[in-house]
Amino acid sequence: MRSGNHAPPTRARALVRALARVVTTLVAGPVLVAGCSPASTPATPVGQAERLEVRILATEPHDPTAFTQGLELDGDRLLEGTGRSGQSRITATDRATGEVLARDDLPAPLFGEGITRAGDVVWQLTWRDGIAVVRDPDTLTELRRVTYDGEGWGICATDDALITSDGSDTLTVRDPVSFAVRSTQSVTSAGQPVTALNELECTPDGVWANRWKTDEIVRIDPDSGEVTAVVDAAPLRASLDPDADVDVLNGIAAVDGTDRFLVTGKLWPTMFEVQFVPADA
Repeated sequence: MRSGNHAPPTRARALVRALARVVTTLVAGPVLVAGCSPASTPATPVGQAERLEVRILATEPHDPTAFTQGLELDGDRLLEGTGRSGQSRITATDRATGEVLARDDLPAPLFGEGITRAGDVVWQLTWRDGIAVVRDPDTLTELRRVTYDGEGWGICATDDALITSDGSDTLTVRDPVSFAVRSTQSVTSAGQPVTALNELECTPDGVWANRWKTDEIVRIDPDSGEVTAVVDAAPLRASLDPDADVDVLNGIAAVDGTDRFLVTGKLWPTMFEVQFVPADA
């Protein structure tokens, strides 16, 4: 800010401009262009959270037309739910061969979101339609629908509950049969809310969540809501063809019995098998 009618000297003016750029960056955050996302957004306050990075172990082709919303391993099958009205679907693919074993399309205008296997059914959320679809785990055929309030983004299952996200800083714990809300939990780091929670993966170590429009994956203690780890997944995007028409990082599936994960993104041509390792390792 400048007071009076006198312009500051040249060096002072340069300092003012530099400070203004810093303030603008801190207040506004990364600049997002419609249809694009930042290469890396260290937006989550660190606090006591462990800083992790990705170690790429293997890659495999991923359908570049899949607007990935949910990803989960179900034994030897990979379940994937995609979005966009008129293009939303859920598929089960053989992990060894890549063969599509089952598929069901959501009728327009439903916009598919997260998916998860919970007991003897598969759940699929919709974005703003207020509908959760319950499916046969083998054929993925629709069995019934349940309505709910608000938006649906990510979903994962624990032994006795479902956990959902809605793009805010809140996780909602739901009954695994009725889908009724049991409780909610605000997610924080260093005392600050952690927003844009998207695709979820429940593991014994906590709930992992992609953060929309960032290259961050966070690990959340579901009891306290505290972020216990922040993963910088920017190297995954950096390894893609720079000319590829890709969207945001989204889709995380834990590989049972290991410390490995499958990670991809919306319209990404590649799926990565990774480990999350300490950033200073």
